[in-house]
Amino acid sequence: MQSGSRPLTDQEIELVLIQLTNIRDRTLFLVGVKTGFRVSELISLRIENIVQYGEVASQVTVNRANMKGKKSSRTVPLHPKAKQALQEYLNTLSTMEPKTRLFPFTRQHCHRILKGAFNKCKLEGKVTTHSLRKHFASKVHKALGENIFKTQQALGHASPSSTVHYLSFDQAEISEAILGT
Repeated sequence: MQSGSRPLTDQEIELVLIQLTNIRDRTLFLVGVKTGFRVSELISLRIENIVQYGEVASQVTVNRANMKGKKSSRTVPLHPKAKQALQEYLNTLSTMEPKTRLFPFTRQHCHRILKGAFNKCKLEGKVTTHSLRKHFASKVHKALGENIFKTQQALGHASPSSTVHYLSFDQAEISEAILGT
């Protein structure tokens, strides 16, 4: 994990999407934000991970060999926006061979693409490729009633202590709780 990076806000997500005019780059960003996959996991995706029976699948699996720690694979349901972006992107590809990589570039190239968009948006603070995963973690944590154990499972972490590093805590809210006891 890149220490110190922060999650993106919903408003920042919209700003970045405006900057990413290349359909491949927009799709990479949307799939990252909506699945919580690490960049290395995103760029490992192949057509066979996305397409099932000729259509974009309702869920996507990153194979164990491409996961951090390589202990198990991870399957995530596809958010409708990510699914739509994938369909539009697939329509632009010249081949649908199952082993074709969806995003055929390196982690460093992915970083340059996203950092360029972040810079154009003039985002403040430490915003990195890992900010996509942190945004996902934050949204899922809230949607799950702030249940750390369910959030851990959604992120594919072996331990809740790993999950805690992904979550931002509102110091004002903590102070208010302490003063209210």
